[in-house]
Formats: sequence, structure tokens, C-alpha cells
Amino acid sequence: MEGEATPARKVMVIADPTRESAAALQYTLSHAILENDNLILLHVGNPNSWKSPFSFFKWPSPATGGSASFSSSSVPGGGVGGSGGGGGAGYFDFLEAMKHASGIAQPDIRVQVDRVDGDGKEKAHVILQYCTDHSIDLLVIGQKRSLSNVLLGSQKRKNGSLRGLDTADYLIENSKCTCVSVQKKGQNAGYLLNTKTHKNFWLLA
Repeated sequence: MEGEATPARKVMVIADPTRESAAALQYTLSHAILENDNLILLHVGNPNSWKSPFSFFKWPSPATGGSASFSSSSVPGGGVGGSGGGGGAGYFDFLEAMKHASGIAQPDIRVQVDRVDGDGKEKAHVILQYCTDHSIDLLVIGQKRSLSNVLLGSQKRKNGSLRGLDTADYLIENSKCTCVSVQKKGQNAGYLLNTKTHKNFWLLA
């Protein structure tokens, strides 16, 4: 019916203190998210990894037109603080940083942060279960690719085996929702995207 709002989707980004994860969020905010969508930032891992001495964000100002920029830079000791009353000076909660950057880039979307302890399970399996339990519509994950990994993954697919694939490739092949892996190619060179149906799709920034 004309004039009806598009139903809100649940878009989830796998959040880690890495350049690849920052690139996945940047792609999501600039190309994949719609104003009615719900954005979930999910980190899977040991609780000790939830604080990182690294920041991947150059804070965008409202005047930048909602385009967040990301960089990899250490937070100086005693600089941007950690949690609460000064424990772990210089440490930065990267999940809160990602949530903050998302709110600046897309002020109309709802952003949720979730931390899940993997309990010794494979990260990909934990993510797939979360997607099922929370009815995720779109899953986005950053991916670091080397030529050897690409060739090895391609050979495994030809042989019908998914064992040994990295987390992103495994999620692409097994996720019931659409899964997109993202590689950032330079600051302004765009993104290399992979899904189950589109391989090595180049998207300009």
C-alpha cells in the first residue's frame, strides 16, 4: 500500500576491536542500514576482551553529514577512559565507541549492544544461534583476506567441504539470513563484498 513504512529489519554487525570490524560497521552505516532498522552490535568472546586499548574511530561531527570515519590508533595512557571510576586508565570500550559512532552517523536508528561469552564454542556457531534466536535479517562481518585463504576456501567449496573455512566464509555458507563479509580497500577505494550469491563484488565508497 502506498505510503506504508518499510518494516524494520534487524541488522547485526559482528563487533571486535579490529580494522575489519570497523570497516564492516562503516559499510553498514553508509550503505546497508535504513532509518527504520534496528542495529545490533554483537561481540562474541571472553569478557576480558571487552575492553581494548585501541580505538578505531575518529569521531565524526554532525556537520559531516552523518558519515563516520574510522581509523586504527592507540588511545594514549590516561586518555579516553575505560569503565566508570578510572579503572584501567587509557582503556576504551570499543563497543560503546561503535555505538556512539553509529548514533552520530545514523541518529534515527536504534542501536543495541550485546556481549556473548562463547563458552568455548566455535564463534561462528554462537553467531548462527544468535541469529536464529533473535530473527536477524542481515548479518555483516568484517573479513581479512589473504590470497592463500581465498584459494583454500575456493578449493574447499569445490570439494563440498566447509571445514577449515574462516568465520566469515562459514557464516556466509550457513547463515539462514543474508550474510555479507566486508573488506575495506583503502580509505576511499571502496569495499569488496562477498555473499552466498555474489563473490568479490566491488562497491565504491
